[in-house]
Amino acid sequence: MRQVVVLGAGMTRFGKFREATLKSLGREAVEAALAAAGVDPGRVEAAYVSNAIAGLITGQEMIRGQVVLRAMGIGDVPVVNVENACASASTAFHLAWLAVASGLYDCTLALGVEKMTHADKRRTFQAIATALDVEALAAPAAPGAPGGAGESRSVFMDLYASRVRDYMARHGASKRHLALIASKNHRHASLNPYAQYREPLSVEAVLGTPVVVEPLTRAMCSPIGDGAAAAVLCAADTARRLTSEPVYVAASVLRSGKDRAAGEPSIVGRAARAAYEAAGVGPEDLGVLEVHDATAAGELFAYEDLALCGPGEAAGLLERGVTELGGSRPVNPSGGLECKGHPIGATGLAQIAELVWQLSGRAGGRQVPGARAALAQNAGGHLGGESAACCVTILTR
Repeated sequence: MRQVVVLGAGMTRFGKFREATLKSLGREAVEAALAAAGVDPGRVEAAYVSNAIAGLITGQEMIRGQVVLRAMGIGDVPVVNVENACASASTAFHLAWLAVASGLYDCTLALGVEKMTHADKRRTFQAIATALDVEALAAPAAPGAPGGAGESRSVFMDLYASRVRDYMARHGASKRHLALIASKNHRHASLNPYAQYREPLSVEAVLGTPVVVEPLTRAMCSPIGDGAAAAVLCAADTARRLTSEPVYVAASVLRSGKDRAAGEPSIVGRAARAAYEAAGVGPEDLGVLEVHDATAAGELFAYEDLALCGPGEAAGLLERGVTELGGSRPVNPSGGLECKGHPIGATGLAQIAELVWQLSGRAGGRQVPGARAALAQNAGGHLGGESAACCVTILTR
């Protein structure tokens, strides 16, 4: 396999943009990525375009990538449409990386774009719920199982809440620890011009926002929003002629959920282990991370799944400030999904963009000094007790 470089990355600001379209959002992100890469569209040999719910929100069920790219004059090249729930964008990146690493192409484009806002919010929640087994979801719920949330909130909030309540009971973590995560991410997002929420919130303010489902308050949960992110990838030998600051893809690992035996690592843990092995690095080598915090509970779980600490030790990282900007292992300097936003088909590539900027020293006021290795963890869907898909990407300088 060949070495692959992320030559450039770009994204839109995330937020609720009623007048924006998939075309306008996609154009902004792709043009930014091409400009950062210093190449014109004619160099792109193939494109991998992720989107999760346009069929249900906008009615564009098929040829989404072709529609978006042709509107900005990119045609004729192979376009692969990618859907993998909230892991769609990282999956598109994985495919774009694999196409270059295998020698099939020298330069590829990965684009994630999502339009989630709709006049009827229930329609958005119902679309998100299709990242579950819809036949199982339609069946009568077992006592105590999450159900019926699709009308008023994402059913995934119930899944996170159920799991974190169990974690708190077993390990002594508290609602305040979740608020520490959310407050940290709101503070980080205040430094990010691309973030949907840019107002810092104290721990007390986070705890004071309305409860979505106990113990998760609104400030602990990712918002509905729109946006796009893109990356240009190329072979390392080509990149050397185009940039003096290459960011290498050291590992890109995609896993699907499975029926796990008791005590077996989660899908995130399995993907992380494979990524560390492929990249030849360990968690102690990481200078910065972007993790899938659709709720603050998701970040709490990621600390342990990614081996930043041992089982039951995540709360200790928070109490010591390890994962804050200025800490030894900053997590979600962008503000994460909770605050930067979570337009699901774009999320994974927005994580990649943040890490490319961090490794290139271009992250502005949220810059992590001296980072040489970075990890993105992006998961999607839910099936059989764990995420249906997970991608872990490691980038290095």
